[in-house]
Amino acid sequence: MPRSTDTVNVVPDWEMLSDEELLKVRVRDLGLRVEGTHLQDKIQRLYAELGQRGIALRPPCYLADEWLTPDKIPTIGIPFFLAHPRLTALEQKIMLEVEGGTDAWCMKLLRHETGHAINYAYRLYLRTRWRELFGPFSTPYSSRYWPRPYSRRFVTHLEDNYAQAHPDEDFAETFAVWLTPGSDWATKYEGWPALKKLRYVDRVMKTIGGEKPKVTVHRTPWSAARMVSTLEAFYQRKRQELGVEYSGYYDPALRRIFSARPADSGSPSASRFLRKRRRMIVDSAALWTGERKYDIDKLLRKLTARCEHMGLHVHRPDEETLGQITAFVVAVTGKAGTLRRKALER
Repeated sequence: MPRSTDTVNVVPDWEMLSDEELLKVRVRDLGLRVEGTHLQDKIQRLYAELGQRGIALRPPCYLADEWLTPDKIPTIGIPFFLAHPRLTALEQKIMLEVEGGTDAWCMKLLRHETGHAINYAYRLYLRTRWRELFGPFSTPYSSRYWPRPYSRRFVTHLEDNYAQAHPDEDFAETFAVWLTPGSDWATKYEGWPALKKLRYVDRVMKTIGGEKPKVTVHRTPWSAARMVSTLEAFYQRKRQELGVEYSGYYDPALRRIFSARPADSGSPSASRFLRKRRRMIVDSAALWTGERKYDIDKLLRKLTARCEHMGLHVHRPDEETLGQITAFVVAVTGKAGTLRRKALER
């Protein structure tokens, strides 16, 4: 992402601009700050939770281009669009969702990123027991991962079984569960192998929580204050990078299969049509692709939600529509399976 030392020219009253005008503004020229926003209140709540657990670390937070904790740097980056309701609304309009846009979701992500910060600040990833429980920190990240949703070796905190993405994410998710007030993790995870990881976090935090961090460098990579990209360029890049993970990626195909207008007064909505035939579509796609029904069902639920959001309806005979949507799901699922196998072969 381009960075520059050019002078910042804060645009006055930018929140009053139209979407088209606002998209032409550079991120750095928005003059955004954490102070005085609802984010500051949430960060203080996070610090209070750490204090209640006897943890001395208070990871500094800054505005970045996405949620992140820079590699081995105990600093938390928060997406800049959460710092102002005008930008949050723009994010919702363009990306169809706002990561961390609700109070509960934002706190979940803050606790998760704090897990990374704790890991880096105290260099826990170098410890033998850490590696035994979570795996080698040096494990390469993959652009995609294929979780086992029913595994009890991992806690569940963020969506998509994110603890299974990497050993570092496994620790961050485990820490987040442990830190969450009222989580009652000892009862919830009783009998799970993941309980060993939670007990490890509990034991280690009681031992080192009050100690001075070993790493105190607080750089701010990908800071919003240095982003020379316009909002328009930022969103173009973001949608390209997300690819099929972008919620609206399949919209053009869904509009071809369904219609914004019902054929007649009795035509069902596309979302209702898909829910009614969900099992049939999943079974057929699994038969032809050999992929897991869980993954196919997850895709179909995403397609159903998009159809509902766009207000699509069935406008062809049921059998024709069923054939088209099943063929589409088979094609998408088959392509994903091919990409997964190629990734595993590398």
